[in-house]
Amino acid sequence: MIRLFNTIKYLKVKQIYFRLFYFARARVRKITRYKYDFLKKASVSKLQLMNSIENKYSLYDNRKFSFLNLEYKVENTIDWNYNEHGKLWTYNLTYFEYLKNKEDISLVYDFIENIHTMKDGLEPFPISLRGMNWIKFLSKFNIEDKKIDDSLYAQYYILLDNLEYHLLGNHLLENGFSLLFGAYYFRDDTLYTKAKEILEAELEEQVLDDGAHFELSPMYHQIMLFRVLDCINLVEKSDFKDKELLELLTVKASVMLGWLENMTFSNGNIPLLNDSANGIAPSSKELFAYADTLSLKILTTKLSKSGYRKVSNENYESIVDIGNIGADYIPGHAHSDTFNFVVQKDEREFIVDSGLSTYETNERRTYERSTASHNTVEVNTKDQSEVWGGFRVADRAEVIEFNEYNNIIKATHDGYKKDNILHTREWKFLESKIVIKDSLSNSGHAVFRLHFHPSITKDTILASVVCSEDINIVNYKYAPEFNKLINAFALEITFKKELKVEINI
Repeated sequence: MIRLFNTIKYLKVKQIYFRLFYFARARVRKITRYKYDFLKKASVSKLQLMNSIENKYSLYDNRKFSFLNLEYKVENTIDWNYNEHGKLWTYNLTYFEYLKNKEDISLVYDFIENIHTMKDGLEPFPISLRGMNWIKFLSKFNIEDKKIDDSLYAQYYILLDNLEYHLLGNHLLENGFSLLFGAYYFRDDTLYTKAKEILEAELEEQVLDDGAHFELSPMYHQIMLFRVLDCINLVEKSDFKDKELLELLTVKASVMLGWLENMTFSNGNIPLLNDSANGIAPSSKELFAYADTLSLKILTTKLSKSGYRKVSNENYESIVDIGNIGADYIPGHAHSDTFNFVVQKDEREFIVDSGLSTYETNERRTYERSTASHNTVEVNTKDQSEVWGGFRVADRAEVIEFNEYNNIIKATHDGYKKDNILHTREWKFLESKIVIKDSLSNSGHAVFRLHFHPSITKDTILASVVCSEDINIVNYKYAPEFNKLINAFALEITFKKELKVEINI
């Protein structure tokens, strides 16, 4: 109960209200046997969209769906509720990001024929993504189909009745992006009014001063930026241009591009911080190219509000995390990783975040969010921030002191305050080495960890790390993508109060 209270206390009143409202409404509708209409008479406006970024990770070929490194071979009829690979996979099945060829329209027809049997696919998040993907597909191939239009229009009104105010964050923003697509496609003022209301409020809330998306996941930042670019494409190519909305989208795109430029390594990769994985979002290179075709400028600002810092020289690039859990009221994609950092050497991964392989509520998910799976210090076998339940955080570490000068970054967090311990970490970035000093305000059982890329050998680790304490090399599973685990080495050093480690690069 205490943990639950320490989780709920961060929620907004709006989230609590809509959780209770949707719960009560569902009970009433079950009693009254309320049913949505799955067809709504629609009139559409043909959209002339510039080519967007094609999703190369979501595939359908020869009656086989492939995404998240898992496959589903259709034997007879498509089971749109197929759940043997977990809920995220089922969501992806109903996103329709695999629509690549005009012949794939048969999949849309099949979905419509079976829509009355849908479970996860009629939740607001998949409706949002499916709406945008169907509209882009129909526009790309100049398809005019009343059956599809009437079904999609009805789905948009189901979405409108179930907007994710109980979650907020990227979920509500995705609702808003999709409603904008629906509004332009169906020329619907109701959809447009709600889309503009959501986008104006949420883009101001969710895009931080330095350009970061406030959930502080580089992967989700790429996804949100992609949506903003798509919306600019949509509005600019329409005969109805809301200059005020277009200006907002353009300003946010420019600063988000700047943050992404700051956070992208010179080899084009992003750090897999918080809930981030490869093979999900468009790459930074693709996003920069798309922005260029839209004639957008990149507004580069210094990394600040997001809590990340980047240090680069001729030998290495390093990104460190000295920020708090973000965002307070929707920390589902946050990890217990205060003072985590990653390093690239000669444009190759060296010290890495252990990654992300699953959204299922299981032991692996708990580990991937834990302090022990990151390049920081675990004290008394506890997490700095109390991550639990797959997407929840109760008590959380707060950075209470921070200094940045010359080539030094130094900060203190209170994640172990229940044990009367404050953790201070200092990074000193030199030309060919990084010196890390960790100190605890009181003694405890502390473990310093570094996780290395699978290409890094045990001998290389031992030759690179210098410390007066005993160094222990252990095995761990590196997760660069969903449902993909690779054997790799991690380093552990146990200490009580103070530790100095030199990493030669």
